[in-house]
Amino acid sequence: MIFHIWRHPKPIAANGFCIGQTDVSVDKRKLKRLANKIQRFVRLHQLPKVIWVSPLQRSLKVGQILAQHGFQYYVAPELAEIDFGNWDGQPWVQIPKQEIDNWCNNFAEFAPKGGESLQQLFERVENWLNEIARQNSSHKRILVVGHAGWINAASIIVAGQEVPKIAAKWPRPVNYLEYRQLDFYPKKN
Repeated sequence: MIFHIWRHPKPIAANGFCIGQTDVSVDKRKLKRLANKIQRFVRLHQLPKVIWVSPLQRSLKVGQILAQHGFQYYVAPELAEIDFGNWDGQPWVQIPKQEIDNWCNNFAEFAPKGGESLQQLFERVENWLNEIARQNSSHKRILVVGHAGWINAASIIVAGQEVPKIAAKWPRPVNYLEYRQLDFYPKKN
């Protein structure tokens, strides 16, 4: 199954903040720019006008704009960015250094209070990929507007790699509006 994934546009005033599931706004022009980019891609490749988005407005609003142009959009909570718990929405400089050190040293398993670990994110991503593949056994192409951490996790899963154990092994974030194609083959039971 082929997943066509775009990262959402850059949020307004998010620089320097820990942003996971904090619902930050995006400039409407940037949302429309991504929606136009996706529409052109769909026309060029003659794909169905169906897209999956997360419930966070930086993804959701792209789906809503596309719906005005004949798309169906589906909201999947599983597509949301990693949940940073108490860190979410806080300036990075206000998060205690010891907590960040603990996270970097136990990257896969550490979860900020009230949040999820990278391991939990990977499980959520892989479960969603498998479920969508199961529902679409005809091997359709799936369009998605996602988040950097989610896209990195999906890319690592598709590559057959394990959850990184240390922060230094985490790939650079996908650029805003960047497109990535992932060819996902579910594991046989």
